[in-house]
Amino acid sequence: MNATKITLDDNELPKRWYNIQADLPTPLDPPLNPATKEPATPDDLSAIFPMSLIKQEMSTDRWITIPEEVRDIYKLWRPSPLYRALRLERALKTPARIYYKWEGVSPPGSHKPNTAVPQTYYNAKAGIERITTETGAGQWGSALSFATRLFDLECTIYMVRISYDQKPYRRVLMETWGGEVFASPSDKTECGRKFLAETPDTTGSLGMAISEAVEDAATHDNANYALGSVLNHVMLHQSIIGLEMKKQFEIAEESPDMMFGCVGGGSNFAGAVFPYIGDVLRGEVGRDGGDGGESGDGDRCPKIISCEPMSCPTLTKGAYAYDFGDAAQMTPLLKMYTLGHRFVPAGIHAGGLRYHGAAPLVSKLMHEGYMDAVAYKQTDVFKSALLFVRTEGFLLAPETAHCVHGVIEEALRCRKTGEEKVLFFCGSGHGDFDLTAYDDYLNGRIVDPGDPTDAIRESLSKLPKV
Repeated sequence: MNATKITLDDNELPKRWYNIQADLPTPLDPPLNPATKEPATPDDLSAIFPMSLIKQEMSTDRWITIPEEVRDIYKLWRPSPLYRALRLERALKTPARIYYKWEGVSPPGSHKPNTAVPQTYYNAKAGIERITTETGAGQWGSALSFATRLFDLECTIYMVRISYDQKPYRRVLMETWGGEVFASPSDKTECGRKFLAETPDTTGSLGMAISEAVEDAATHDNANYALGSVLNHVMLHQSIIGLEMKKQFEIAEESPDMMFGCVGGGSNFAGAVFPYIGDVLRGEVGRDGGDGGESGDGDRCPKIISCEPMSCPTLTKGAYAYDFGDAAQMTPLLKMYTLGHRFVPAGIHAGGLRYHGAAPLVSKLMHEGYMDAVAYKQTDVFKSALLFVRTEGFLLAPETAHCVHGVIEEALRCRKTGEEKVLFFCGSGHGDFDLTAYDDYLNGRIVDPGDPTDAIRESLSKLPKV
């Protein structure tokens, strides 16, 4: 098929989320109480999360029903379209066929409201009045401001300082929906004041901002905390991307050979690929493109590749170990690929990829060989982003530009080999509030940060002993 986009009707919106924990060959390593080093209990998490989300976090049920109220809100932008990048294909002179799922159609402009809406819904049902969170590039903060407005909750957002300065209109968008936004580290929390005392000119990090948001929620009875990536229930909510996409590829009479996604915490990536990996885990298709089940289309798993920045190479240079999710060591310990909780990445424009860890579920599947990871330079990523916007028209978030670069590299390889591969990437969101980044690139101000190896080694030396 040569259709430009494949769409689904409202009545084809999935009614259930897919939980990959049900199909894991071995259970996920549990989060640990940071004080006792014993597996965290629901009570350990209840200070900042509603019990409904804690149950989803720990659930091994394969399917979890999406509440009707959540589905009704989803219909504002879901199902999202699957595009064929015909103009990009022609520009590359490649025999490969390129598809992308476009999550930039949501009101906040990214995939983040896929989890912001249900998280706010469950908190509202629990009687919570305010939700605190962190945000890097601002996509998550925008999504949570949007969602809390729909349910009449207050929202407090700690935005990483470098992104707060680089992306002022993301802050304005959050405030337009009623969110209260502070540059992090701030003087609003005890841990924020400590970070500022240690490094007054810090660019901040997601680890620092998480600490502030968690402290805020834990010290106020009417508030809970919401996380936009990393945790299991976030991966669960994002599975709606891949569930829709499988239907759309059936309509296109195609099956992806390779799937690319950008990874910070990993939720957008997981949402796209977990339904495909689940087929492998259940033995319904072969692993790594091998033969599995009956012959015919769909009997193989795509090769799955995560794309990250060289300045924050969590999956390519991190350690698979227990670590804190935040810089102040307030969160439970999570088994994940990590650069160390005190690692502060360079101030690249892809703020959503400046996180020291990756989701435990993504990390486990990476560790067990179900996916690969690559890291790219910032200048190369923006070169590919510019080619994409000048062919396909959509201005991409710098985060998404990483997996576009991976697709373009593979498409050029196909031009040399003559392979007619089907390539896919998940478009996590638009870059309409990232024009400062594009201005810097167009005017030669984008640079590649130095090698972070020494800083990573130093940070990893401070991992907690488990």
